[in-house]
Amino acid sequence: MIPHEWIEQAEARIAAHIQKTPFTHDAGRGLYLKWENHQVTGSFKARGALNKVLSLADWERAGGLVTASAGNHGQGVALAGRIAGASVDVFVSTHATPAKVEAMRVLGAQIHFVEGGYAEAESAGRQYAAENQRTFVSPYNDGQVIAGQGTIGLEILRELQEPVRNWIVPTGGGGLISSFGALLGDLSPRPKLIGVQPAASPFTYSLYHHHTQEGVQDLPTLADGLSGAVEVGSVTIPMLEQYVDEILLVNEDEIARAMAFAWHVYHEKIEGSAAVALAAVLEGKVKGRPSVIIISGGNVQPEVHEKIVAQYAEVG
Repeated sequence: MIPHEWIEQAEARIAAHIQKTPFTHDAGRGLYLKWENHQVTGSFKARGALNKVLSLADWERAGGLVTASAGNHGQGVALAGRIAGASVDVFVSTHATPAKVEAMRVLGAQIHFVEGGYAEAESAGRQYAAENQRTFVSPYNDGQVIAGQGTIGLEILRELQEPVRNWIVPTGGGGLISSFGALLGDLSPRPKLIGVQPAASPFTYSLYHHHTQEGVQDLPTLADGLSGAVEVGSVTIPMLEQYVDEILLVNEDEIARAMAFAWHVYHEKIEGSAAVALAAVLEGKVKGRPSVIIISGGNVQPEVHEKIVAQYAEVG
């Protein structure tokens, strides 16, 4: 499990390199929204990547860093590598969002395309790291990565104006929601921790509810950053079991409507992976207010976003 002190240490370690993102209150809807789309790389993933890379020994960085990513974690590792003076190789699916791939390149990462989905990209990245004696930086299966993500929670707790019923969190490999579990575990009463996944790639949902990922389909989704299976033996699995109260699913139409809602109502551009938590609330799948919603990122392909906000112009 992740000690509370690790999260506090992470905050001090990464403070000079990240943004303290906006935290707004929609009193009419009983919602508090944490806008990580305003983070330095457009996603919360920068926090965990920076904390991990900056906590490494010099010799661990010297040979270079390797990761696999749908895009946001890769940008975080690329930024951390630039700051730490380490080379970065990122393995991505051939289906990765072009805007995210280009952003990783701009930050100095060497991109390796792999046929298939995230699982194939991660397997190739781990093999490359092992064969070339390089440090692999997991997007979620790492204590220091999780501690870095938990710094979002520290910021929220300092600004909350009242006790809340729920924290609603986009969930893929489980690193972000696990960090909040470690942080909120001692609170009394403790708010419910609710994870949300795309129904098109419900690996964590299946793992949580059925204790297996066997037979789960991985279909294309607007929430590409949440797709793919959870690594066997991941440190997040027991944390999900210990801390999380529910994991919900939202479909592609619900995700798109939430993206449009964020634009038309809050004037915020968010990606599908961030929209799942908001979608669960808008569709009435989460009971009880007030609630905290984590808007995890805003790195969406421009033409995709334009099409969605035009298609759902009535939302709001």
